Amino acid sequence: MAKKGKGNRLQIILECTEHKNSGLPGTSRYVSQKNRKNTPDRMELMKYNPILKRKTLHREIK
Repeated sequence: MAKKGKGNRLQIILECTEHKNSGLPGTSRYVSQKNRKNTPDRMELMKYNPILKRKTLHREIK
């Protein structure tokens, strides 16, 4: 049976900050989940950017 109401897990989108500032075409985005009780602030993770071919900082967007 399905739960009623909103859960604590949210689906979020992480976007590369370095690629956004570089002016190159395209974007590097990842979809992930977070627990809103444990991390109420925006998340920042080091993820691989295939266009820049290295790990870069990805920040949560709304």
